[in-house]
Amino acid sequence: MATGSVSAEEKGRRQAVREGVGGSRSLAWLLVVTGAAGLLSAWVITLDKIKLAEDPGFKPGCSLNPVVSCGSVMESAQAAAFGFPNPMLGLATYPVVIGIGTALLSGARFGRAYWLGLNAGCLFGVGFCTWLQYQSLYEINALCLWCSLAWVATIFMFWYVTSHNVRQGLLPAPAWLRGFLDEFTWVPPVLHTGVIGMLILTRWWDFWTA
Repeated sequence: MATGSVSAEEKGRRQAVREGVGGSRSLAWLLVVTGAAGLLSAWVITLDKIKLAEDPGFKPGCSLNPVVSCGSVMESAQAAAFGFPNPMLGLATYPVVIGIGTALLSGARFGRAYWLGLNAGCLFGVGFCTWLQYQSLYEINALCLWCSLAWVATIFMFWYVTSHNVRQGLLPAPAWLRGFLDEFTWVPPVLHTGVIGMLILTRWWDFWTA
C-alpha cells in the first residue's frame, strides 16, 4: 500500500516537472525580498566606491570603527576579484532574482532546466560569498555591513531555491530529506547564517567585549 502511494506521488511529481513547476507565494516573496536586499547592497557599495575613487579621503557611512569598516573592504584587492568591482555582479544578477520572484507571484511556471539554472546561480553566489567572508574575516580584517546584508540575502536565496528543487523532485534526494525540507525549510539558512554570525563574534571577540 505504501509502495503504491509513493509511486503515485512520484508519478505526479514527474508529470508536474514535465508541465513546468511554479513556486509558492512564500518562495516568490523571498526571492523578491532577498533580491531587493542584495540589489540595495550592491547599489550603495557601488556609489560609495565611486565617491571613494573621486575622493580618497571619503569615509563611507558604514565605516563605524576599526572592525566595521566598509572603506577598508572596498579598497582591498578582493573587492575586485574578477578584475572589476564585485558589486557589478550584484547589479547584474539580483534584478534577475527579483524578476523571477515577480513572475512566480503572477503564476509563472518554469521547466526543470530553468530551476536548475537558478540553483546553479545561487550556488555560485553563496560560494563566492563564502570566499568573501573568509577574506573579510581573516585577510582584510574588516567587516562591511552592506556586504553582510548581501551575504545573508544570498544564503537564504540559495537554501530556499535548493529546498524547492528537492521537494519538487527537480534535484534527486531521498524521501526523508524531502519530508524534512517540507517541514523545516528555514533550518538550513538559519544555521548557515548562525555559523557566520558566530565566526564574526569569535573573530573579534576582544573588540566586541572591550
